Amino acid sequence: MQTTKPSSKMFLDIVEELKLMINAEGITVGDKLPSERVLAERLQVGRSTIREALRSLELLGLIETRRGEGTFLADFKKHQLVEVLSTFIMQQPNSAVDVKKTRVIHEKAAIEEICNDPVKRELPVWQSLIMIINDEGTVLREDIMREMIIATDNRLSLKIWFLLKQYSRVPYGEMTNENENGMLIALLENMISGHVVEAIVSYDRWIEVIEGEMNDDSRVV
Repeated sequence: MQTTKPSSKMFLDIVEELKLMINAEGITVGDKLPSERVLAERLQVGRSTIREALRSLELLGLIETRRGEGTFLADFKKHQLVEVLSTFIMQQPNSAVDVKKTRVIHEKAAIEEICNDPVKRELPVWQSLIMIINDEGTVLREDIMREMIIATDNRLSLKIWFLLKQYSRVPYGEMTNENENGMLIALLENMISGHVVEAIVSYDRWIEVIEGEMNDDSRVV
């Protein structure tokens, strides 16, 4: 039985291999893609990695999943702005700095919009996240940021942010720094209170911690 490699492949690696496979096999709009199991075997990664890549592509409108039928290649020309962004990210090797800056712009804009909107400030999700942090001591970083983007009701911003987040490889998994609890609670509480400047300061401190982890990982040989 074929074993899969420990997955060091990230989202963009999987996307690029999927693109090569689609081109090589002449898969066109409306054609069915191989199953998750088959893709995992062929690309030698775990099924969860394939599932995440497919979920991302579906969010971007590049594929579509039909319940009980499978996954099909969508007409990406209907999503021209996302196509341009995807092409830029995939083809420009020095775009990492621009991607990071653009991701941060989207994240800060979401925080500012929530702070300035009384209805969005009072969404129950913020108190729920604070309770989870206090009770469990940890939360998925991605959950926090994704909920903020979703709260803006801007679907395009969500699509763009999701792609930027994946490409920048920011470690938006579980909290690992003991100081994060206070930073995140301060961010959420300032948001709830509508204190824009204080919320952005808390965000900057939090992101600095996360980027510190990225720098530590890059020094590991």
